[in-house]
Amino acid sequence: MPLRVGVGFIGCGNISAAYLTAAKNFDVLDIRGLADIRPEAAEARAAEFGLEAMSIETMLADPTIELIVNLTIPRVHVEVGLRILAAGKHVYSEKPLGINFAEGQKLVEAAQKAGLRIGSAPDTFLGGAHQTCREIVDSGFLGTPVGGTAYFMCPGHERWHPDPAFYYDIGGGPILDMAPYYITDLVNLYGPVESVIGMGTKPVDQRIITSEPKKGETIPVKVPTHVAGLLRFVNGAVVQLTMSFDVAGHKHLPLELYGTDGTLIVPDPNHFGGEISRMAKGGDWEVVPTTRPYADANYRSIGVADMALAIRTDRPHRANGDLALHVLEVMQAFETASVTAGLVSITTKVARPEPIASSLVGTVLER
Repeated sequence: MPLRVGVGFIGCGNISAAYLTAAKNFDVLDIRGLADIRPEAAEARAAEFGLEAMSIETMLADPTIELIVNLTIPRVHVEVGLRILAAGKHVYSEKPLGINFAEGQKLVEAAQKAGLRIGSAPDTFLGGAHQTCREIVDSGFLGTPVGGTAYFMCPGHERWHPDPAFYYDIGGGPILDMAPYYITDLVNLYGPVESVIGMGTKPVDQRIITSEPKKGETIPVKVPTHVAGLLRFVNGAVVQLTMSFDVAGHKHLPLELYGTDGTLIVPDPNHFGGEISRMAKGGDWEVVPTTRPYADANYRSIGVADMALAIRTDRPHRANGDLALHVLEVMQAFETASVTAGLVSITTKVARPEPIASSLVGTVLER
C-alpha cells in the first residue's frame, strides 16, 4: 500500500483555494482531482493549482481516490457525504457536519456501518497556538476550571464574500458558520459540553450585498443572526458564547478561559496562530511563546492530512466525526433552547482529541 493517500475534492468554491494551498505542506496528500456541480468551477480551480478537473461521477468511481474532501454548501454536506460513503471512500467535510443533528447522526452511522472514516472541519484547533494552549490547560495552570467567554461578532459576510446568500439560508447563520471554530477549540481545551442555554434574534428579514459581483442584490434572512448563551462543560466550567452577524464592532477578545488559579487568553480559533497570554492568580500578564508547529500560516488541510496519515497508520484521527457530531448537537441546542426557553442537555459523549506531539515538525504528520 502506498504511503500517500489519494484525495479528491468536491466543491471548488471560495474556501477550496485555502485548502489546496495548505495541502501542499503535507506529503501524505496525493490530490488526484477536483470536481464541482459546476464543471467550469472545477476547471478554473484545477488550472490555478495545476490539478485535474473531473466529474463527480468519475471521482466517485476512481479506485486511486480513497478520501474525498467535501467542500459543498452546508445544506448538501450530508447528501454529498452519503454519496461518497456509498462509493466506498472516506469523507472529510467542511463545517458544519450537517445542518441539524439528525442529519449528522445519519452520516456518522452510515460511515460506521460501512467501516469508513468521517472527518470534519474545523481543524484550526490543531494549529500551533491552540495546541500550546492545550498544553497549558493540561499542565494545571488554570487550577479548577471555572468558565470563559467566546465571541465572534461582525456586521455580516455580505461585505466581502462573492456569493454570500447561503450564510443567511437554512444551514447558515453565525452559529453554524462560526461557532464550530469556538466550540471545537473549547472541547479541545475543556472537554465535552454537558448542557446549553441560549437565545437568538433576527433583527432584519433582508440583507443587501455590498461585495462584488452581486453588489446591490437582496438576500432573504431565514435564520437567527445574533445568538447568545451559556455552555456548561462536563468539567464544571460555564462559558458565555455570542455569535453575531449584526454587530458593527466590539472590543471582546475571541476566547478566554478562567480557572481558580489563572486566566488564559486563547487566540482567535478561526486561525492557527496568534498571541497567547496568561495571568496566574496574584501575578501579572505574560505573553506565552507558541511551542507547537503549524502556527505561522493557514494550514487549512491539516485535519485532512492527519486523517490520511491515520488511515495509513491505523490510529484515530483528531478532527473526527464523533467530535463534529458533538459540536453539531451543541450548536442545534442553541436553537432548541431559544424556542423552549430552557436548558438543553447534550446526549453525545466525546473524548478530547489527542494533542499533537512535540516531535511533529516539518511537512509530514508523524503522530
